[in-house]
Amino acid sequence: MVEENEKNFSFEENLAELERIVARLESGEVPLDDAIEEFKKAMVLVKECDEKLNAAEEAIAKIVKDNKDVVDFDVE
Repeated sequence: MVEENEKNFSFEENLAELERIVARLESGEVPLDDAIEEFKKAMVLVKECDEKLNAAEEAIAKIVKDNKDVVDFDVE
């Protein structure tokens, strides 16, 4: 059985789940132990979103750099 954090969700799905977690935590109605678990899930989602954004950024930079009509493109 695949654990929830091992499933391959899209960036948008991860971001939506992250937003749901933040909303629950901001409500102040989550017991402390549950809040800690939610925070851990959120940190995993943040890492996954960051990795997907970095991969997309690298792919876009490569596409632009391969297009000889475009001057130097600096990702930074």
